[in-house]
Amino acid sequence: MKKIFITSAAILLTGTLFLGNKPRDHYTTAITKASAALQLDQIKMPAGFSISVYAEVQGARSMVMSPNGTLFVGTQRPGSVFAVKDTDGDNVADKKWTITTGMNNPNGVAIKNGALYVAEISKVTKFPDIEKNIDNPGKGEVIYDKFPTEWAHGWKYIAFGPDGKLYVPVGSPVNIGIPDDRHAAIFRMNDDGTGIEKFASGIRNTVGFTWHPNTKEMWFTDSGRDMMGDDVPFCELNNAPKAGMNFGFPYFHSGTIKDPQFGGDHQASEFTAPAQNLGAHVAPLGLKFYTGKMFPAEYKDQLFIAEHGSWNRSKKNGYRVSQVKMKDGKAAGYETFASGWMDDATQKVWGRPVDVLLLADGSMLLSDDVAGVIYRITYKK
Repeated sequence: MKKIFITSAAILLTGTLFLGNKPRDHYTTAITKASAALQLDQIKMPAGFSISVYAEVQGARSMVMSPNGTLFVGTQRPGSVFAVKDTDGDNVADKKWTITTGMNNPNGVAIKNGALYVAEISKVTKFPDIEKNIDNPGKGEVIYDKFPTEWAHGWKYIAFGPDGKLYVPVGSPVNIGIPDDRHAAIFRMNDDGTGIEKFASGIRNTVGFTWHPNTKEMWFTDSGRDMMGDDVPFCELNNAPKAGMNFGFPYFHSGTIKDPQFGGDHQASEFTAPAQNLGAHVAPLGLKFYTGKMFPAEYKDQLFIAEHGSWNRSKKNGYRVSQVKMKDGKAAGYETFASGWMDDATQKVWGRPVDVLLLADGSMLLSDDVAGVIYRITYKK
């Protein structure tokens, strides 16, 4: 009988067990020493909250959780999609898979009926039965490839809405300019790529949307235009309870600020004003309503937004998680929930929040594409 000798170290590091020529369970460890030096003690949150590293994922951007507890993570410039999972129940991911590589800014990820959907700049690809095939996902099936090809504001956040349709945004390819029918909008389609239609327009660039847990209305972030000054216009939180709404770009910004170049004879009343103006140039991205039970009762159905941070402001702004307080289904306030990824005195940045997601236990995950990690935020009295 032939004996097989396998070192435990090889299994630990690669997660691959070879029997004959057939590999099984091809994964790597989800946390190494790489994140040990992160300055988590600099993160400021309300009393009782704490933050830790859930997984290390290069360029971690948008996130989606499968019903079976596998977290899929898109990236931008790295061109890869990853999956991580906590398989031993200690609230820290221990296994990581590379689902695909070499894609064109695969920022957006979504899950439906066991299939993973990945959005690149110009197309959406479907990977059927992703968890059954996680060790060998293949190249997937392109279900739609007619989106514009411009890189600027072309990376996408995607999600399935309460209507079962896949929502896909296309940003403006320029800082400011009159868009054609293919840009500055949110589209939706069937899960097989058919039936595409425009859902909302007048949107400069949204890289995050969600639906209210009770009203089922869409809420989305939108980044304000650049080169009008440090403090104008504001970035926006918008509410789209129905299809066909226009949110003003490029004619009006922040609800009341007429664009000096394109505003012309337009009036603010022609467009839907923001539900809440956010900070100027904070680059708000992913957002979620808090529906868990871990956080104190006052956080129930409140909205958390990851602010990626400014790039062209003389004094940097953002680099935090903000909270929009909700009252009777409407935005009623805006404040900082977590900060510290930027040193206010030196303006040095070491992390940039991208997306938020809730775990079943009520804790919150937060992706960071600069630090290359996913954090877990918890609360304990």
